[in-house]
Amino acid sequence: MKNIKKFQILRGISLIFLIFLISGCGKGFFKKVDARKIPGNVNERAQKNIQEGRGFRLSQMGNQGGSGRFEFATSNEMWRASIELLEFTPLSNVDYSGGIIITDWFKGDDNKKNESIKITVRFLSNEIRADGINVIIHKKNCISPDNCNISQIKTTLSQEIKLAILKKAAQIKENEINKDPDYKDPRVDQ
Repeated sequence: MKNIKKFQILRGISLIFLIFLISGCGKGFFKKVDARKIPGNVNERAQKNIQEGRGFRLSQMGNQGGSGRFEFATSNEMWRASIELLEFTPLSNVDYSGGIIITDWFKGDDNKKNESIKITVRFLSNEIRADGINVIIHKKNCISPDNCNISQIKTTLSQEIKLAILKKAAQIKENEINKDPDYKDPRVDQ
């Protein structure tokens, strides 16, 4: 009889603890909004959220007083420019959080049968600066399918790609500013 009473007390305490735990989960998570200010179309709403730099990261889910800074690939002009300029080639690794884009091996315009190149773009900064990006080109020369020599090559092509990315990023940023006069860079604390 005593065991049943202990079990009932323990169950009651657990239930009360669980109620307090669940009721505290939503604090600060949901915010009241005016439905008239939110677009009804899903695509328009997503575009608005991207322009405002909204979103979440799983690593920040527990932070109640977060900074409000969200870094998306769509808000990084250097990233967007690189993806646009490298769209002609297959991409093997694209990692925004790691700051790297690696193309797959592809043949150049010179149609050399045994030669392929791979382009690696490393982002060192989110700012549009020449020292914020590093472009590396590797060349693969194959005598047979299982006998290949891979080497990093120093060529003007890497500088040309870097310059093209910087120019395209500057154009994208200028278009964002011109398109929306209230545009605020999501990476800059207001």
